[in-house]
Amino acid sequence: MKPSNRFIRPLLLLAGFVLVGGCSILPKAEPSDVYRLPVTQAPASAGAAVSWSLRLANPQASEVLNSPKIAVIPQGNLFSSYSASRWSDPAPVLLRNRLLDGFAQDGRVRLLSVADSNLQADLELGGQLQAFQTEYQGTAASVVIRLDALLVRGFDQRILASRRFEVRQPLSDVKVPAVVDGFGRAGDRLTAEVVAWTLEQGQRFATPTQP
Repeated sequence: MKPSNRFIRPLLLLAGFVLVGGCSILPKAEPSDVYRLPVTQAPASAGAAVSWSLRLANPQASEVLNSPKIAVIPQGNLFSSYSASRWSDPAPVLLRNRLLDGFAQDGRVRLLSVADSNLQADLELGGQLQAFQTEYQGTAASVVIRLDALLVRGFDQRILASRRFEVRQPLSDVKVPAVVDGFGRAGDRLTAEVVAWTLEQGQRFATPTQP
């Protein structure tokens, strides 16, 4: 027995409505403004170049920070993020690249690489990224970057030195472009401190790479 046309036609019409109207049923993806971390060019150091090589690893981070989202703590212990805005890379990659640029600008460590390249180096700089966010205290907001840095020997991964770096950059404007600028200023300050510390420790501990 063939199905009746009076049952087939409504089904065909319904299928057509679903196909045509499918785009309006599914939620539309929210457009995002993509930001890079601002960098202020610093003058090269007048100091002599060092003989040792340095590899920069991505710092470890929590799931919240290991993301392109621009993190914010609006109150208490609540993590959130700015809507319709994101970083060009996850926060650990942003910071690693900022540090790499800082060493390159300084000029004293000329043999630089990143862990992704899998090149051997005398020393490796890594650690744990504990904070990369905006934090509110009442109505006052600040960018907070906190890095527990580790300097390790390249050939056996022995920890040679460690230090916590923390920068708080107050914000006078909490619109996203101003917040991004605040991250840039905080990144500049933290980078200068990490570069100086790494060079000091590197001169104490660096040894030729083992075969």
